Amino acid sequence: MLGLIVVAVCGLTLLALATVRVGPLGVVIGVAAALVPVAIVVAAVLWIDRWEPEPAKLLMIAFAWGACIAAITALLINSTAESVGDLLLGMGNGSKVSALVSAPLVEEAAKGSFVLLILLRRREEFDGIIDGIVYAGITAAGFAFTENIYYFGRAFSDYGFGNGTSTGVIAAFVLRGVLSPFTHPLFTALTGVGLGYAARTTSRTVRILAPLGGYLAAVLLHALWNGAATLGGAKTFLNVYFLVMVPIFVAVVLVVILQRRREQRTVEAALPGMVKSRWIAASEVDLLSSLNGRREWRRQARRQSGRRAAKAVAAYQNSVTELAFLKRRNGSAGSTVKEAELLDTLRESRSEAVRLAGENPRGS
Repeated sequence: MLGLIVVAVCGLTLLALATVRVGPLGVVIGVAAALVPVAIVVAAVLWIDRWEPEPAKLLMIAFAWGACIAAITALLINSTAESVGDLLLGMGNGSKVSALVSAPLVEEAAKGSFVLLILLRRREEFDGIIDGIVYAGITAAGFAFTENIYYFGRAFSDYGFGNGTSTGVIAAFVLRGVLSPFTHPLFTALTGVGLGYAARTTSRTVRILAPLGGYLAAVLLHALWNGAATLGGAKTFLNVYFLVMVPIFVAVVLVVILQRRREQRTVEAALPGMVKSRWIAASEVDLLSSLNGRREWRRQARRQSGRRAAKAVAAYQNSVTELAFLKRRNGSAGSTVKEAELLDTLRESRSEAVRLAGENPRGS
């Protein structure tokens, strides 16, 4: 309850500050424009998170953390850094200090801290690099959503809509919503990769160095991006965009593809043992070993028995995946509290799907 109150207070404070700075109409325009890139980013992250979907509650908290807690933390510290920079270096230089030093350090720490909290407090929900990227991406999407509301609103307040080539909300949307919607998620994903690697290793040294290395990489990339936009001209910005940002984005995509294949192999390797333990039926192995098979199984359940049956099948599939990942972490199936909980969920969801199929054989 206290956490919800803190998030609500932070959110209302940010809304009030934005309204004061850009006006109510600017906020409305900002929200409308910011919804497009955030929808794209969230959809992409959820697509990544298909083998073992993270709890919806945690993903919503991650988004709220980024949009409220991380955003207001960054606002307070960056504003202070800008003021101090103006005092020490002269008026106008504080914004450069904020953009090049404060923003990368503070914003990446504020966003990455939620991913670290999940690793420390909900270790059972953190299986590796994919989970690190997912939590980092959703948190960063929330942060970018709040930031974009202000940037789009300010552009509208100062210059109106513009025409897409001059200063205005359309130009701001093209730059932030079309050309670079994944910048914040990309920065924080590097921290997520480090934390995800730390979650899998048994080396105490790597558990410390991997997250630290990921965070420093996020800070440096963020600083380079801000520097290109703040200090460089159009040529510098385009060079950084195409020669640095795009290759790193492609590299992260390749990491995601490789890790998803690794997850699939983990599930495939665990299925025969589950059949032997009579947790699943042998006829389900092919359906459970691929995302296409799982998706078609859910569609068939929905057509024949309705949405509740499809939801039960999805819960059954997720339980199988989590059991496979648990077996990988422990080295064997083992007798653990988590395993018992997953087996209960597996049996309950299977029974529910079978019951609903009997009650609604034609999806009526």
